[in-house]
Amino acid sequence: MTEKKSTAQRLGRVLESVTNQSGRVSAATPEYGSWILGRVSESQVRRRIRIQVILTTFVIIANLIGMGVATLVVTVAFPSPNVFEPDVRWITFIAVPAYLFGALIVGTFWATYRVMKNVRWSIEEREPTLEDQHNTFFAPWRLTRVLLVLWGVGAIVLTTMYGLADTQFIPKWALGISFPGIVVSASCYLFTEFALRPVAAQALEVGPPPRRFAFGVMGRIMLVWALGSGVPVLGILLAAIFSLTLENLTPTQFAWAIVVLALFALLFGFILMWILSWLTVTPVRVVRAALNRVEQGDLDTNLVVFDGTELGQLQRGFNSMVTGLRERERVRALFGQHVGREVAALAEKEQPELGGEERPAAVIFVDIIGSTQLVTSRPAVEVVELLNRFFAVVVDEVDRHHGLVNKFEGDAVLAVFGAPVTLDNAEEEALAAARAMADRLRVEVPECQAGIGVAAGQVVAGNVGAKDRFEYTVIGEPVNEAARLCELSKTVDGHIVASSATVARAGEGEGARWTLGETVTLRGHEEPTRLAVPV
Repeated sequence: MTEKKSTAQRLGRVLESVTNQSGRVSAATPEYGSWILGRVSESQVRRRIRIQVILTTFVIIANLIGMGVATLVVTVAFPSPNVFEPDVRWITFIAVPAYLFGALIVGTFWATYRVMKNVRWSIEEREPTLEDQHNTFFAPWRLTRVLLVLWGVGAIVLTTMYGLADTQFIPKWALGISFPGIVVSASCYLFTEFALRPVAAQALEVGPPPRRFAFGVMGRIMLVWALGSGVPVLGILLAAIFSLTLENLTPTQFAWAIVVLALFALLFGFILMWILSWLTVTPVRVVRAALNRVEQGDLDTNLVVFDGTELGQLQRGFNSMVTGLRERERVRALFGQHVGREVAALAEKEQPELGGEERPAAVIFVDIIGSTQLVTSRPAVEVVELLNRFFAVVVDEVDRHHGLVNKFEGDAVLAVFGAPVTLDNAEEEALAAARAMADRLRVEVPECQAGIGVAAGQVVAGNVGAKDRFEYTVIGEPVNEAARLCELSKTVDGHIVASSATVARAGEGEGARWTLGETVTLRGHEEPTRLAVPV
């Protein structure tokens, strides 16, 4: 009973998953790879606020760190000429803070506004078009472009202002602003890709993403290498060149310049690698968690495809794989319902061929008494409902005793024990099933009585039919004998009869539940058969 119920429950889950492709995943796994990004079921209003807050927070923090690094470069790494000299003091304390504060405010709102404008279709809950998809995947680059412009304008304006006072300010201000600006902008690009995952998931429903800046995992890795390692190393190279060209740069000052640039490389290298690792690992973790659930038998899993690189193809491939597994499980369950789970498992394990093998087995034949009167005296719908109740009892007991319902023949059932799966004592299982079947039918289906015949012996079990269409069945003397015993049982009290040979081959426990009766010659048989009925 437990095995049967678990199979039915699993089939129910499979059928539900086939009809409901909503992308549902386990509540234990973030659908977009991080709880920061919310859930698929979140409203578009809350999603817009969430993305806006994430982008604004990160853009401000990244730019503040970049400004701090730029300050260290122009004050500590290259202290000479001094930015606090009287001639440039007004630039240092008025022009620089004013530009940095204004650029931070304008850049943050301008950049995030452009991003939210590109994904407005999602906020308005419209179906994405190809243009919407294009705008979504180019939104990180457009945000980055705004930041690059503001950092570039700052480098030009401030370098020019200091250069007019002293030309020796030019290299250190050009270096001190441009390098942090490039790295900050790149980190914002990568983080914007992360923040837009919920919208990217919707945009990917249109089709494959367009080619863009830093496309694919390799493009991301090369971008991080260039900006996290290449830019700082280039800064160290320029610092060495400045130490050779600037006469007033002492060895101590050069050493501090290297220290600051190295710290800059470590800090931003770590930030960029952390973002890259997060972007790369989270889709893999989501797929790994989903694979674990599939391995445990949960085929209801569907991943949200939110990554526009090869990792997104991995997610899409996982969904295709699970869809195939669900279809396979559905077909397997339906096939098992028609031919029996054991036959279905055997057909899946081995390539079935026409032909059979001789093996010992026990057979039960069950047939309703007075079926013609039953059909003519009741409406067709009521007859079908009654037959289904009748068959439910028979099938349940056959399954519980490890047998196979081989055929439904109108209002009769042929059940086999010992084929295709070998049993230690097929006769004992068949006799026990027959007794339990008779008891339950009297209680659960009192509207109709049924004759039950049980026989055992050598049968030929295998696939019978044509090359393109065949069925698994058993043929032999026990099948005929069970059918004749079933006919005879309709005239016997209790309506259940077995052959004495079958009872003799059963175990002592089951044999004690039967008593031997008269000897008769069954129709179509030459040898007499001694009957046995339950005690």
